[in-house]
Amino acid sequence: MRATIERVEAGLYEIPLAETLTDSMHGEMRAFEIVTARVTDSEGAEGVGYTFTCGRNGGAIHDILGREIAEIARGEEADRIERLWRKIWWATHYGGRGGPTVLALSAFDIALWDLAAKKAGAPLWRHLGGHEPRVKCYAGGIDLMLSADELIAQTERNLARGFRAIKMKVGRERLSEDVAKVAAMRDFLGDEFPLMLDANMKWTGDQAIRAARAFAPYDPFWLEEPCEPEDMAGHARVVAEGGVPVAIGENFRTLAEFRSFIAAGAVTFPEPDVTNCGGVTVFMKVAKLAEAFGLPVTSHGAHDFTVHLLAAAPNASYLEAHGFGLDKLIEHPLEIDDGFATAPERPGHGVVFDWRGLETLRRA
Repeated sequence: MRATIERVEAGLYEIPLAETLTDSMHGEMRAFEIVTARVTDSEGAEGVGYTFTCGRNGGAIHDILGREIAEIARGEEADRIERLWRKIWWATHYGGRGGPTVLALSAFDIALWDLAAKKAGAPLWRHLGGHEPRVKCYAGGIDLMLSADELIAQTERNLARGFRAIKMKVGRERLSEDVAKVAAMRDFLGDEFPLMLDANMKWTGDQAIRAARAFAPYDPFWLEEPCEPEDMAGHARVVAEGGVPVAIGENFRTLAEFRSFIAAGAVTFPEPDVTNCGGVTVFMKVAKLAEAFGLPVTSHGAHDFTVHLLAAAPNASYLEAHGFGLDKLIEHPLEIDDGFATAPERPGHGVVFDWRGLETLRRA
């Protein structure tokens, strides 16, 4: 008899940040919310997942996960992940089809894959097929309002931590300010050092092309989210006319969005976030879709989970490492060594939360 899902528990926590983070569109961020999913099967085994927000809507995600998804999933075979994903997708489709519903589904799906890999006695990256456990990793800064000197000081700290690729924010009100900071970073880092730029959806297509052309002499590895994620035509124009590669996808909620952008030539580096694209199930489909089109896949957020997914993808590019304040709340924080992160050999994804510590941060 196959193990069935006995219980789905949702938790909502507010994680304070050590310093206020700022980007071009989300403004100042002083805390992140995380919503955890704990799935227990009829044999007593548990899988864990989570998703996060920039500080709002966590309550909606928590409610969908703990009430709607828990009810749909109870009694289902835990290892029929594709079937269960589709059942939840269509059961919640009319009132969902994106937003908090997909974030809740993502956390649940991550927990199912964690559970499946644990029961197989394998680390998740091997359970997914396995390719290369060492994955290139960059430091993803949320640092729009830092001066050039402050940005370089932050970069020095990241280099000391083992990073060999850096991402900085752009999208100031005056493009000249962005260009000056990019020039300062290129001068500090030297030629050919991977330097990514992230505009967080700041510009129209015309503005983004102008910005991309201004950045091109400084050889950015990519320009991320130059336009709103709904603007496929704008992104296609930036790819064709801007002179720099384009990364986008952290705000996509469906496989279909990735398919449309890739087919339209509107993205160079597809960038799914496992915590909001539909989970491991969809992330790996995006990676395969990108591979079919000869594109590298990168990632956004949740680096402790995502290192496994990129380690299973032969077309992996860079893993983003984000400073969301979770390191102090998990048993084995990701380690960076000379520009690489290594997927662990612990069964499942290997992320073990300090549940007692999290309880002090509980919101619901």
